[in-house]
Amino acid sequence: MHVISWLSLAWCAIPVVLIAIVYARWSGKASEVLLSAARMTLQLIGVGYVLVALFDNPSPWITAAVLTMMVCIASWIALRPLGYQRSYLKPTLIALASSTGLHLFISLVLVIGVETWYEPRIVIPLAGMYFANTMNAISLATERYHAELEEGKPEPKARITAFQTAMIPQINSLLAVGLVSLPGMMTGQILSGVSPLIAVRYQIMIMTMVLGSGGCGAALMLWQLGRAYQANQPESKGDNQGGKGDE
Repeated sequence: MHVISWLSLAWCAIPVVLIAIVYARWSGKASEVLLSAARMTLQLIGVGYVLVALFDNPSPWITAAVLTMMVCIASWIALRPLGYQRSYLKPTLIALASSTGLHLFISLVLVIGVETWYEPRIVIPLAGMYFANTMNAISLATERYHAELEEGKPEPKARITAFQTAMIPQINSLLAVGLVSLPGMMTGQILSGVSPLIAVRYQIMIMTMVLGSGGCGAALMLWQLGRAYQANQPESKGDNQGGKGDE
């Protein structure tokens, strides 16, 4: 596999600068792109060193701690479109952890058949992909659900619209893979010398697990929000009736 030097990697700054120029001309917030790119670079370099240490010293406790940190960070990031409202944090944690945990179990135990679940070389890359996609699905669903209710839509209609919105990237990915795009994991395996036929099997697993994890995460999140919404309805009605009785 061809090794990219740090000097060659510097050319990757070109697209970042181009988008920053567009941001500066259209919104005046070029710093958002530049800071995000800088943060991404530092995070990945740091994670690279951490993963090297984890791969050399596998531990169930350390792997569990890393997964816990990942789900907490992903849950917090998922709330960004709503201004990080703390009231949504608990349902987001439940939806993200439950959905991703289920699909990690399916991948590791039923599909791959690993001997030790905490093998960081396997579980952490898979968990990262599942967490990221499920986080995005939950974020889209929550934002759309909140917006639909703000517009006065009935709760069932808001829930359906929110779920369909969250699933658009998932469905588009399924339709485009192989015809429009070769996803990251498959491309990485092929570049590292793995047979395309073996890479395809792994990619099918990834795509189906991402679909299920994202869909289940969004559905579980919307189910919790729907229960909370319905629970608050009788109180408001009771208060209105009490107000009329006092008059």
